[in-house]
Amino acid sequence: MNDVEKQGYTSTSVLAKQGVSAIGNLVGGALLLVMQILGGRFRLLGIVMGLAIGGFGVSGLLSKDPEDKKPGMILTAAGILELVFQFGIPILKPIAGTLLGITALGLLAMGIIKGVKFLKGLKSRG
Repeated sequence: MNDVEKQGYTSTSVLAKQGVSAIGNLVGGALLLVMQILGGRFRLLGIVMGLAIGGFGVSGLLSKDPEDKKPGMILTAAGILELVFQFGIPILKPIAGTLLGITALGLLAMGIIKGVKFLKGLKSRG
């Protein structure tokens, strides 16, 4: 009878995953925008950043957590798009650049959505 459980209670582990995922997606989206801006101006930096972002994406794909797989696919694709942009055929360069911008905005949107879920979960606890 002295059970103090609330309806809609969000566990600490779920909140931690949501918070980390929200921050990761927001940072990833911001880094993709920076990569697109700087990669267009400095070719070597664009290549290095494309390889780094692609590597982070592959590590997300290899993760056991299913929440990491979608951002991992997005980051891997973004790394490939940046490399296509740097080394690509002139016809593919604008397409790769446009898709890279859309990818960055998608990651930012995913981060905002996960952040809202995180804040709702925090609110349900207190």
